[in-house]
Parts: sequence; C-alpha cells; structure tokens
Amino acid sequence: MTGCSLVFLSHPGETEAPASTQIQQSSCCARVHYNPSLQQQSSVSSKGLNADYIIQYDVELSDLMGDIQVFDGYFAHYFAPRGLPVVPKDVIFVIDVSGSMIGTKIKQTKQAMFTILGDLREGDHFNIITFSDKVLTWKKGRTVTATRNNVRDAKEFVKRIIAEGWTNINAALLSAAQLVNPSASSPSSSSSGGFRRVPLVIFLTDGEATIGVTSGDSILSNAKSALGSASLFGLAFGDDADFPLLRRLALDNRGMARMVYEDTDAALQLKGFYDEVASPLLSDIQLTYLDDQAFDVTRSLFPNYFQGSELVVTGKVKPGVKNLKVSLTASDSKQKVKVENDVLVSKGEENGTASSMGCPGGMGGISSFVRRLWAYFTIKELLLAKLNSTDLAVQKLLGEKATNLSLKFNFVTPVTSLVVVKPDADEIPTTASTTTAQPATTTTTKPTTTNTTNRATTTTTVAHTTLPKLKQNLCFTVDGRANDVLRLLEDPERGITVDGHLMWAPSKQDVKDRSRTYFDKITISAAMGGHGGLGGIVITLSLDAVVVEGEGRDTLPTNQQGSVTRQGVAVSMDTTDDIHQSCWIELAKDICFLVLFHHYKQPSYLQMAHLGFYITDGQGLSPSTKGLLGQFQHADMSVTPVKDPSDTPPQPSKEGVLSRGVLRWGAIHVPITLQDKTLKDTVRKHHLGRCWIVPKAQVEKLLGHPYQSYVVDNI
Repeated sequence: MTGCSLVFLSHPGETEAPASTQIQQSSCCARVHYNPSLQQQSSVSSKGLNADYIIQYDVELSDLMGDIQVFDGYFAHYFAPRGLPVVPKDVIFVIDVSGSMIGTKIKQTKQAMFTILGDLREGDHFNIITFSDKVLTWKKGRTVTATRNNVRDAKEFVKRIIAEGWTNINAALLSAAQLVNPSASSPSSSSSGGFRRVPLVIFLTDGEATIGVTSGDSILSNAKSALGSASLFGLAFGDDADFPLLRRLALDNRGMARMVYEDTDAALQLKGFYDEVASPLLSDIQLTYLDDQAFDVTRSLFPNYFQGSELVVTGKVKPGVKNLKVSLTASDSKQKVKVENDVLVSKGEENGTASSMGCPGGMGGISSFVRRLWAYFTIKELLLAKLNSTDLAVQKLLGEKATNLSLKFNFVTPVTSLVVVKPDADEIPTTASTTTAQPATTTTTKPTTTNTTNRATTTTTVAHTTLPKLKQNLCFTVDGRANDVLRLLEDPERGITVDGHLMWAPSKQDVKDRSRTYFDKITISAAMGGHGGLGGIVITLSLDAVVVEGEGRDTLPTNQQGSVTRQGVAVSMDTTDDIHQSCWIELAKDICFLVLFHHYKQPSYLQMAHLGFYITDGQGLSPSTKGLLGQFQHADMSVTPVKDPSDTPPQPSKEGVLSRGVLRWGAIHVPITLQDKTLKDTVRKHHLGRCWIVPKAQVEKLLGHPYQSYVVDNI
C-alpha cells in the first residue's frame, strides 16, 4: 500500500452527522465515536432511537490492482478499479407468471420492470420471457437494442402480463439460453461494432417446478449445457420459491441468487438487485499470486465485475515475502487485459503495527480482522461447495472442514449453533454464546402458509376448511409436531372419527427455524351401532395402500383403480396417473370425504409425498361434531366487513388483502382478511380461490382450545 486517501461521503438527505458523533481522521485511517446521551436520544424520538447508523466512506485507489493488506501472515486483496467504460449487455428477463404470482407479486414485478426497462442503456440488447406451464418470448429468437421505441413496446408487453397456470422452470431456462447463445449467423450475436456484450439472464420465480422437467438435477444439467458463458442471476420471490435450486443454478452458471421478501418494498428489492448487475465493467477476471508466494487462497476467478461492487480475495503469505507479485487477466468492452504488479509488503504492515499509517489510537484489531476475513470467505466457499456437491462423502468432508473453521474463529453458521444461556433469577444478567459442532437446530415453530381448501395440514399444519353456512373458505395455521396424531373430526352421535398422523419434513435450507410437517397416515372410523346404521369399520389410508377393515379386510393399492363397499360404506380409489391419485370415502348419502395423495414425479428433498384430507359433503354430520376441522361444519358464524377508507375494492392492497372483516362466532370475535390463495383441493390441478385468513396470534382464540387438546394418543 503506497499511499492513502480516505473520504467520508454524505448520506442522501443528511446534512451533518448525528449528535455526539466524533470523527478522528488521517489520510489512511478514521475512528468514529458515537455515544448519544439520553437527552440527545429523546430529542430524536420519545421512544428513543430506532434506526440504522450508516457510515459511508470511500478510499482512493490509484493502482488498478486495488489495495492489499497484509498482517501476521494473512492478506486481503480488495479489487475495485475505477474509471472503466461500461460494457454493453445482452440481458434476458425471465419472469414467472404462474398462478401463484397473481395479485401483489405480479403487480410489484411489473412495477419494478417498468423502472428497470427505463434504465437500460442504448448499447444494451434485451428481451423478455414469461413462463407458467407455457413459455412466451416477447421478441422471437433475438434480443433487440434498447431504443426508446423498443423500451416503450416492452413496457406495453409487461403491462399486459397476467398470472395463471403451473411452473415450467426448465423450459423457461432453455428459451433464455436460445437468446443469449444464438448461432453465429444470428443478428443477436454478442458483439456489435467491435464491442462485445456481456450475456446476463435475470430469472425470477416464486415457486417450485411443477410441470415439464421437475427434477432439480435434470434442470441443473440442462441449464448448464445450454447457457454456456451467460451469467444467471436467480431471484426467489417469497418463501415458497425453491431457493436451494436457484442457488445451485447460479453457482453453476456464473451468477448469484437472492431472496426477495414479500412485503411492501418488494419492487424496490427487485430494482435494487438489478442495479447491482446493470453496469458490467470487466468479465472473466483472474487474480493470480505469482512465484508460489501465497497459499490457502480463496476464490480468485470471477465471472464479472460490476460498477459499484468490490472483489475480495484473501489468503496466507509465506514468511519472509517482501513483494507480493500479483497478475490480473480480464476482458473489458473491447479486448483482453493482462497486468502484473509487485505490491510492497512492509515490515510494519506485516507485524500489524500502525506507525507508517499515522492512525489515531493505533490499529489494534486490524490483524485479527484480516485473519477472520480469510476464515469468513473460506467457510463461505466450503458451504457453497457442499451445496453444489452430490457426493455424500464429499458433502460430509466439506461440512466438517467448515464446522472446524467456524468453531476456531467463533462464527455462527449453518453448520454450527448459537446457544444463549439464560441465567438464574438470582444471578447477575449475562449473555453467553457458544458454538458447537452439532448441526444447528431450533424448537421455534414458525408457520408457513400452504393454500388448500378443506385441508387439515400440509407444511407446518395449515388448516383450510369450508364454512358451509357462509359458503366461504377459512384458512388458519397451527404449529404441528412430528409424530403427533391430530383429531380432525369427531361426531359422537354418528360414531365417526378422523385422525391424521404427522410426519417430519426437512426445513427449507435458508429457513432453519421453520418447522415442517405433513400427513402420512389418515384413519377414518365408524363405531359399531352408530346412528344411521353404520357398523364397525376402519379405513386406514397411507401413501402405499388403503386398508378397509370390518367383517373382513380389503386392501386397495394406491397405484391402481379399485373400490370396496362394506356395511354401506363405499371406498373408491381413483388413479389418473402416477402423480394424481385420490380416494373417495362415502360413509352415508350426505357424508363424503376425499383424500388426495400428493406425489412428485422427480421430487427435490423438500417435496415429500403426503396426504391431504377434505370434507366434500358434511351435511349429514351432527351439530355436536367437533375436532380441528369438524367443529366448523355447523358453526353459526358471520363475517362483518370492516371498511377502510383507503381501500378501493375489489383491487388487492399492497399486502394482497382484498378486504378486511371480523369473524363472529358466539362470544368470539376475530379479525380476518380476505385474500386470494392457490388451492390444491382438486385431483388434477391447483386453482385460485379466496380464503378468510385468521392471524396466527388469533388462532387459539378462534379454536377455543390449545393445540394439545387436538392431539390423541394413537391413530
């Protein structure tokens, strides 16, 4: 590091630093001290401070190679060259328009696209692909220049987008590949007038592959073969998106993946992500440390360098090295670039002293920071390699390496845990944190909404039932526990009970605190001597078979058509194909249940086969029917709309709420919201419907009983 120049940047909208801020600054170092008094905090708000403290600064980098810090045998190389021309790009926007995007999601996506299209440069080429079960390309077979007319036409195309259908991720990716890798004779070649263009694919989806090729490994293989040198950037819109698949797609195809969270600023999140990759400056960047002077070097080959970003390489330096020789190769808008440079490693820097920098108060902690930065990047790369590997032995080895390094440097990671020890009441309050080599676990059960009419549970036990008197759907979530048996319905007058056994399912990779459970067994029984002439009969439904017991035993395989009638009870197995299987149980003329067998053709680790239970006709159930679902069959409920002057029905609000109301059931009054949901209560296909959603905090009040009261001893 030959010289320093550090400059503080003013934050937009701020004229001066907050009260009590003290800054000590030299050309190379700065120390910021912020310690507001109670009076200063109260002057901001009566509730104190609730904000981010943002420090913005920049450093002068006179060397194209950037800045290298070396302390105690570790180095950190910050590569962020300035003043380079922006390389034009071929950008393909691939947008999921399946039925689950309907409402707020598609509205926010359109809003972001209008802004993004307006920001394209004239040298850029672009195209738009929308996909559900069908794929639609705006301009067939080519990208077009970002002229004013083309941008205007593209905005009109976006404005006309509607959301419907299933999700064919594989077909959408292959269509994008045809645009970014055209034949040499195609007019959309990635070079024009001596300038090459960087091929980028921005891929947005809110779900999992449900039609066409649905195997994650097949999608990965197809995309990698087809996309070539294009960089794929995956955006997972909401918790239901297959984020692990998008991450692997990005890793395989020179890009990165991000979560877009479902809230009021989702459009800003989408636009913010685009801004990060909108201005490519270099591609195929390789930083090499010559003469074997460095070892244990983290990633040093990068597909792209974008304006406003920074590339960081860390590693270890051999003892006695005085000059670190660095080589750079990259491609800019016109040509390949190769630069070599010697970076002086002074003794003061190597020993971690600050005498040569004139830093106020010394630089204690910088040496530790560089070591920890190396550990941070190394752990990150080990975990990414583990994610991208299909070999169990390799996954285990990479996980162990990441765990050991995390423990050594006290990092909380997906392979370690953070334990907060609560002191006894008579002890002085302290907070202790430790990391362990065990996989991270948690007992927190955070609900996730899976949309199904008349359905008792899918992920994290979601109950969706129809209110016969209101002829409307009610959706609520309870926290299910693996191996619990839930009493879904009990009619003491007719002697009917329905129980469901919950099985464990793996948590989504980036939502470790979210418990997931599914039904894997459902038992329907009618007791001997029940009202209506029902005899003693038990129907046990599992993923493989339906067993009917009562004056004998019959078994219906779930992969074959078949039916059984015993004591007036008709059980029919309907098999459309390997994926769509259903069983109809008619206990009486006016009591009929449906069980769907949810299978996946080529499931990912998140997609586990499971059962769904539905009450298709409950008119014959007695008024004394109870249970998690049964209690609502004859419920005398009413919904009183709550008028919001800012609402303009029937358009959904920013939260996707169509209207608000109060559910009244005797003395129970619960606030609810009407929302569009993707329901799965038909044998063949998901469909859109509306549900009155009960807030999680109000569910126990609605039920009148805690979760445990619906748990029975056995099935």
